[in-house]
Amino acid sequence: MEQPSNAELAVTDAVEATRYEGRIAEQLAGFIDYGWAGPVLVLKYARVLPEFGGRGVGGALVRQALDDVRARGLLMQPACSFVASWVDKHPEYADLVAPQAGDRPAPE
Repeated sequence: MEQPSNAELAVTDAVEATRYEGRIAEQLAGFIDYGWAGPVLVLKYARVLPEFGGRGVGGALVRQALDDVRARGLLMQPACSFVASWVDKHPEYADLVAPQAGDRPAPE
């Protein structure tokens, strides 16, 4: 299985489309749709185009998108099961996950 290198997969924040787009040689390979819940970036849906499936594009796309989230000083909420599962497997990104209302301690 051929894995894309970070140099091959270019991830950009396509603000006008409200999604992170991953491209290999200028061709769209996958994307993560997002929205906002106040100051928190909600990663709603991740998709890898079929012709790029099985090559590690999804994981590379999530990693580079989360690196951008970190660089911008944001927090995110993974509403997409793929992104949530990926973060669970990569605890070095857990600090980017915004706490949920139920995760906060009750006021005294």
